[in-house]
Amino acid sequence: MTPDATEKRVLEAIRERRELVNEALDEDVPMAEPERLYEASRYLLQAGGKRLRPTVSLLTAESLADVEPMSEDYRAFPTLAGDAIDVMVAAVSIEVIQSFTLIHDDIMDDDDLRRGVPAVHKEYDNSTAILAGDTLYAKAFELLTKTGADPADGLEAVRRLATTCTQICEGQALDIEFEHRTEVLPDEYLQMVELKTAVLYGTAAAVPAVIMGADDEVVEALYQYGIESGSAFQIQDDVLDLTVPSDQLGKQRGSDLVENKETIISLHARQQGIDVDDLVDAETAEELTEDAVEAAVAELNEAGSIDYAREMAEDLTEQAKSRLDVLPDNEARDLLCDIADYLITRGY
Repeated sequence: MTPDATEKRVLEAIRERRELVNEALDEDVPMAEPERLYEASRYLLQAGGKRLRPTVSLLTAESLADVEPMSEDYRAFPTLAGDAIDVMVAAVSIEVIQSFTLIHDDIMDDDDLRRGVPAVHKEYDNSTAILAGDTLYAKAFELLTKTGADPADGLEAVRRLATTCTQICEGQALDIEFEHRTEVLPDEYLQMVELKTAVLYGTAAAVPAVIMGADDEVVEALYQYGIESGSAFQIQDDVLDLTVPSDQLGKQRGSDLVENKETIISLHARQQGIDVDDLVDAETAEELTEDAVEAAVAELNEAGSIDYAREMAEDLTEQAKSRLDVLPDNEARDLLCDIADYLITRGY
């Protein structure tokens, strides 16, 4: 299947489920008092987003149950033992955690925009944004207790989500720490990427398996699918920052170099003796010229650093897809494979 065909299939699968996820978000995270707090809490949820992680959750459930995509009621979904659970509320809990992390990330980075609208702390204020993030964090666990799963499975799902939240904080702390380090090793960077980004993909795939009663081997394989595809996603982002035109990227190409952001590309280049810090002569992304970016990219290509990152993302994607062998051979599994491929192309 061509990349364009894969993208089309994935975006259609996401679109179909996004409508249902958005309806569920309105039901499961309703307005309440104090009004300003809940407006801020729901602000990013209503601003859009692909709903990729809950789509992974719903497709995982469909593949495990070996049913036709979109053929079962997600609110009364069959477990492997034949009982019915609410797998949608589990998927919603993952999306709620995603929004919580975005709100707090934007505060820490003092970013102005998110999903095309002012960031929560810009639309409201820092204090309200912090409370909104905290509310979503707590709400996610509240929601995950409402799946109707076997109590032991439900507890394990909550434990996994809690561990994931801790890991996301650890990853964010490492990312901040790396800004003040004189040396970061590639393995350390990969650990940060796994903690900051990939673990939520892993949990999105693993939690449905847990509440459906899958055995530990299946749960772990699905978790690793998310870890590896999520890590590939972030590594490919490093590649895209240098290789995609600015108008397609939505930001200035090469901005990672201006910000002296450590990536798997820059770390590899340093090991090849490249003075990464002086690759571009610009203080801000606005000052960066296309000629300067082209010169920097040529030097990184000469060192093999961009190919190194690209091949790593591709290898991780292939590993991720192989993890899905624990699932029945069906359309939902094929779509999960397509999502892994999509994460390292995303239409660019």
